Amino acid sequence: MALELTPDAPGGAATRLKNVADQLLPYLIAVVVAFIVIGLVIGLMGFDVLTAYSTILFTSFKSKNGLVQTLLKFVPLLLQALAFTVPLAAGKFNIGGEGQMLVGAIGAALAGIIFADWPLVVLLPLVLLASVLCGALWGAIPAWLLYQFNMNEILTTVLLNFISFSLVDYVAVELFRDPAAGHPTTVPIGAGGGLPLLISSPPLHSGLILAILVAAAVYIYTNKTSAGYELVVTGANPRAAGVFGIPVRRVFIASLVIGGMLAGLSGGIEVAGSHHRLIEGMQSNYLLLGIIIGLIAKGNNLAVPFVALFIAILEVGASAMQRTLLIPGEMVFIVEALILLFVLLSDVFKKR
Repeated sequence: MALELTPDAPGGAATRLKNVADQLLPYLIAVVVAFIVIGLVIGLMGFDVLTAYSTILFTSFKSKNGLVQTLLKFVPLLLQALAFTVPLAAGKFNIGGEGQMLVGAIGAALAGIIFADWPLVVLLPLVLLASVLCGALWGAIPAWLLYQFNMNEILTTVLLNFISFSLVDYVAVELFRDPAAGHPTTVPIGAGGGLPLLISSPPLHSGLILAILVAAAVYIYTNKTSAGYELVVTGANPRAAGVFGIPVRRVFIASLVIGGMLAGLSGGIEVAGSHHRLIEGMQSNYLLLGIIIGLIAKGNNLAVPFVALFIAILEVGASAMQRTLLIPGEMVFIVEALILLFVLLSDVFKKR
């Protein structure tokens, strides 16, 4: 979704407003149609459709706890989506956000446990830096394989996800296992490695602000800098970019490494902000949702935060719907898939 405002022309603000409305219309139609379809399905299953709609859409705003849970889910979704859209701008598909998140979480946990006695001003930056560097390393491996052996990044990033699962088990079971936990989990990181809280009850950590700042930095980088311009041009036409002197291969590598850094940071924030330790399965379904967010936003990093927030609202509403109405939470996956499908179909209708 390109929310680019055109220069002033006859009509001025009215013209700009019309352009934005024209760009938003396909998304609004996609959301409405998706909810109509899922409403029919829920009705045929014998459930109250209006109550289901209300639960999905408004749980996040009915209580302070619902809002906090939505924002906590928004943070990793936002970073995972950006980890997908930055390489996508260069024409590369980073399907390794899950593994990069876990490796970033491993780096954060190791730093927080090994240097547990260090003060917050030193340990917290170290924990977050370790997550970013580990994520970058995990993104650099498929980038190097692409550069050196022309191995498809989709295959290599997916395979590295499975290796990361084993690494989590090794760290959480063999190195720093918490003997009191009945699940592969490390001992807690030092108190100085935790992100400060914005709200204490229910707890909302300052990773929210960090994620928003990172999203703003990514938008500036991809849309307002010469390096970002090279990224976009390379993705649009690698051959033409090479003819005009852009180092195409290096741009490919940089895009995957940046994607790894962003995904790794999402793991670091989960460790430093939410869990304060490494836990097997902490990646949840963030990779899949991040890819869906990136595709719905059509790779536009300005739109990604808004789509990520909407998906977080749907996810929290789905959990509430499953608890209170006994409607399968998978219904929200259908909503998200339908929204993506209808958004993509809108491009086809525009072209025709």
